[in-house]
Amino acid sequence: MHFTSETVESLVDQFARLPGIGRKTARRLAAFVLKLPKSEVEQMAAALIAVKEKVIFCTACFNVTDNDPCPICASSKRNHEIICVVEEPNDVMAIERTNGFNGIYHVLGGAISPLDGIGPEDLRIRELIARVAGNNGFVKPTELILAVNPSVEGDTTAYYISQLVAPFEVKVTRLAQGIAIGSDLEFTDEATLTRALEGRVSL
Repeated sequence: MHFTSETVESLVDQFARLPGIGRKTARRLAAFVLKLPKSEVEQMAAALIAVKEKVIFCTACFNVTDNDPCPICASSKRNHEIICVVEEPNDVMAIERTNGFNGIYHVLGGAISPLDGIGPEDLRIRELIARVAGNNGFVKPTELILAVNPSVEGDTTAYYISQLVAPFEVKVTRLAQGIAIGSDLEFTDEATLTRALEGRVSL
């Protein structure tokens, strides 16, 4: 089934490009937008444009932010001697929802995956090592929590980083098991994440 309007079909095409959105859901979203007042659609469009114009990456942790450094890195209430290394910004949000971590973060921007053509040089590992070394005014961490996803790619990334930081005096830990193999932190419930943080193990 298609809308009789090419304009609406174009909107369906755009919605269908979003991850996890099929054609059927895209059509429902387009129908929903059609029913919205113009002012609400304009607000939605303005929010989309603002994301591209205003959102930047924190130059310290590489999380998404409107200001540099991000509020977490800029906070004097956070423990800057503990860095939690995650794959994506969504993982930061997942851990923050637990209210059980008071350190700071480092977002790698993915995981090592040779099959996908992603090597260490494609991630922000070099920047992480600079932080561990205490370069560029960074506080040298006493602990590095490798909170990468429990997958082959995550394991490879964790092992690679643990080998690189071995010469530095930093404790390297990994989230405790309990997070299902192959799952993403983003979709892990708060209770499981909290237990994983509290029960992290040394590498």
